[in-house]
Amino acid sequence: MTSVDLVNRDPNSINDHIKVTFEDVLAEPEGAHSMDCVWSNSYKCFNCCKKLCYTLMTLCCGICIAAGWGCEFAYIAFVHIWYVTPCFKCLELNCGCLQKLWGMCVHCYMDPFCDSCGKLFSAFRRE
Repeated sequence: MTSVDLVNRDPNSINDHIKVTFEDVLAEPEGAHSMDCVWSNSYKCFNCCKKLCYTLMTLCCGICIAAGWGCEFAYIAFVHIWYVTPCFKCLELNCGCLQKLWGMCVHCYMDPFCDSCGKLFSAFRRE
């Protein structure tokens, strides 16, 4: 089993859309500024609560949720291996047969008709 990268935990950047910082949520426009101590302490409180709540939620639920997703993806793999892929193979084989049959019917009935139309219209020439 490979080891887990504890530094870069999103190497494929699949959760870039949820990188939320204090500046993304709270902003005071020019002319509506709170006292500096309120603003700086709000910044610290926001970041502390965000980190603490995330840590507690992952501590309480993270392992169970990861186990649930592991079961879900195991189920998806099972269904694809034992049902979906064999169904596609079955369709591929049967459709190949139908394709051959359709091709023979088209050649048998349409080729003479198209040849006749071609010969009929080739008699008309522009002068």
